[in-house]
Amino acid sequence: MLIKTRIYNTQKYVKIKEPSLEEFLNSAFLKFSVPPVNGVKVFDETGTEVDAEVFSDIAQQPNTGILTIKFDDDLKETLHSSSQEANSSALSTGSGDDTVILEIVSCNSDDTIILEESDSPPRKRQRADEEAKRVVELALRRPGGDRIIKEYHRTKSLTDSSRRQMVNILVADMTEAHGTAPPRNVREMYARGIVQLFPYLMDPYSKNGYEHFYDGESGSGYLAWRLKTIQRKSASSESRGSSRQLTGGPAARREASFSPEMTLSEEQCKEAMALMRYCTDEATIKQKMKMTFQHRRSMVLDVEKSSDVLTEFPRFKDVKGLIEQDFVLQFGEDVAARFMERWPTTFKQKVIQQCKALPSTSDLDELIHCAEATPDEEEIDDTLTLGWDSDLSSIIFLLHLIPPSAQGRRRPGKVSAAQAEKHLVVFKKSGTSIQEHVDAIKCTTQPYLLAVGMKRSTIHEFFIILDKQVIPCKSSSTLGAFDELFKAHFVFGTMYNQMLHNMFTFIQTTIYNIDIGQVHESPRVAEVRARLLH
Repeated sequence: MLIKTRIYNTQKYVKIKEPSLEEFLNSAFLKFSVPPVNGVKVFDETGTEVDAEVFSDIAQQPNTGILTIKFDDDLKETLHSSSQEANSSALSTGSGDDTVILEIVSCNSDDTIILEESDSPPRKRQRADEEAKRVVELALRRPGGDRIIKEYHRTKSLTDSSRRQMVNILVADMTEAHGTAPPRNVREMYARGIVQLFPYLMDPYSKNGYEHFYDGESGSGYLAWRLKTIQRKSASSESRGSSRQLTGGPAARREASFSPEMTLSEEQCKEAMALMRYCTDEATIKQKMKMTFQHRRSMVLDVEKSSDVLTEFPRFKDVKGLIEQDFVLQFGEDVAARFMERWPTTFKQKVIQQCKALPSTSDLDELIHCAEATPDEEEIDDTLTLGWDSDLSSIIFLLHLIPPSAQGRRRPGKVSAAQAEKHLVVFKKSGTSIQEHVDAIKCTTQPYLLAVGMKRSTIHEFFIILDKQVIPCKSSSTLGAFDELFKAHFVFGTMYNQMLHNMFTFIQTTIYNIDIGQVHESPRVAEVRARLLH
């Protein structure tokens, strides 16, 4: 996790592994080469103090902004004294294995010197960042580079075409100096230089912030892809290399948030399951479902038994809210609420604005028209009745912003956003037989939404269709139904539809913050995240 941090007039990114105030301060002191002191205070951009109790919540908000570390007068004096003592001690250190090598830099004042630990880790990182930035700056002096820099300074972002041109320029510079198969450290240097020169392109959720340009562990990213294009028929040594073991996703084995007071025996589970089949009291059903959660998770994670979950627990198909309950038991209330809290307030408008910059198509223009419509306009404008409501339109935008990956040479090959949409949500007019729709399904499918209403913009009821089974959604709103659809993947341990994989992965890591760093993300997912979170 990267946090923009300011001490005095200096501002840097500080990287932390866990969102705790103690780790943040320790990492910040190290990054700024400041001796650790107690009693400092942290403030956000509004001047509000951020203490240890709320730091975790504040740090994980996408719009946290800059956190400022402040010292009172006594602490400033202590800090100054500590710095002088450290410098004095370092100068007097004798020879030995623990000798600290110091670099003395002269200043304007005749009686002042600055002592720097020339080989300290923060100093090494700083030199590496500066060198990488300088390499990219020099490379962008080529034709077209000046326009890219001006666009970034004007918009704090780059359009897709400008990003492609930047990658082409940098790879051309790289191959001239290092050949068509440059070593990994060179590729990483260029990727590091990009986010140092253009910090708003940094992905705050990845390990180093530049993996969408080049990820040395998997050999992927925009720079790697461009190199492979240039290499053409020659096999990429990166693709033959070992890659990370990624263990996240809907079917991953994980420790549940819920810990039962007692573990049911197999006989007790069978009794509870038998009772639920004929019980008419919804509260009792939900209580028994909670009691059998661990047994159900074991079935979901068992390849041979996972397809029988809906058969053994048929109340999913007539008692609304059971998907939400299982998801909460698995991840907790905080994670379960993130999409409904964050999408309307943080992501929706930003996604719409990003899509306005995409090349215009009839499908995209119609979505923009629907997404920006108010409920009153939806009732008046006849053209809006043919499209989805504002919320669902904004979600479908992700299929345009993060398009489906090519499916290979065999069918269906390259998939358009409009084709992928059909695997996300299907509309049926009120009065249509849902069973006829299910009977017409010819093969096993990943979960998708069936929206029932008089028109697309006014849906009265949603269902999740999974393996020709019909599960009613608790929510009648498009956002609520989509939230349940996403959660159904984790509750039933089913993988994302390949055409929707990039979109659902973005939702999983960026909004729910589930399995960050544990799932494969396309560079486009990381790039869009960087745009939306800056």
